[in-house]
Amino acid sequence: MPKMRKKSDLPTKTCLACGLPFTWRKKWERDWDNVKYCSDRCRGAKAPRPQVAQR
Repeated sequence: MPKMRKKSDLPTKTCLACGLPFTWRKKWERDWDNVKYCSDRCRGAKAPRPQVAQR
């Protein structure tokens, strides 16, 4: 049986749409290099939300 890993030991990335960090998932195992978005909702947005400059 494989050794269990702590969630903090898994690789993380930052979502291109919302800017929040997300952690590696088993379903992304073969395609981790191409994963850019944390969820289907963010993938649907596809563009980073621009920060509005306050005056």
